[in-house]
Amino acid sequence: MKRHFSMLRDFQLADWFTLANAFCGTGVIFAVMRFVQEGHRGDLLLGMALIPLAFVFDALDGHVARWRKASSTLGRELNSLADVISFGVAPASLGYACGMRGGWDWLVLSYFVCCGVSRLARYNVTAEGIAGEADKVPYFEGTPIPTSLLLVILLAVAASSGHIGDTLWWGQWQLGPWQFHPLVLLFAVSGSLMISKTLRIPKP
Repeated sequence: MKRHFSMLRDFQLADWFTLANAFCGTGVIFAVMRFVQEGHRGDLLLGMALIPLAFVFDALDGHVARWRKASSTLGRELNSLADVISFGVAPASLGYACGMRGGWDWLVLSYFVCCGVSRLARYNVTAEGIAGEADKVPYFEGTPIPTSLLLVILLAVAASSGHIGDTLWWGQWQLGPWQFHPLVLLFAVSGSLMISKTLRIPKP
């Protein structure tokens, strides 16, 4: 007879670090929604602070899994789903909160998230083949999605100096029916680097 919450009992220690990563990413989204609704900059900065914390949990789950020799397919899939939230959807929502709210901005931010999803899906499918007999992936194809932390740091500097909303760096353009903020192109570049097949980064 299967017991209630049996899946939670089957989680390894590393999986709980992964869930903490997802928890932080979800917290970012809630903080952004409250900022957009109420306009308190503290909520925005709180959301930005949760991304580095998610990054720490993301780094720790891999170390814990190797330390306990408890890597699993479930853990890998769980990690990818958590990363989509914390380093895909959450940074995009922060970009929106900082002022990238034009129609063209929406398209670029959505492209960024889709690139992150595609990159993680490709990694999950190809990781075992790349690892070979060493059972360790020697390199990343494309930049890892946690590199979006760099975008968050940039947005945090902008927010701390008051350059968000109407005063967002690089201004805004009116292109046809929609507004476009040139700063959003950094998200486009980040997303494109994630899905690159020719860019190979040695994995530590």
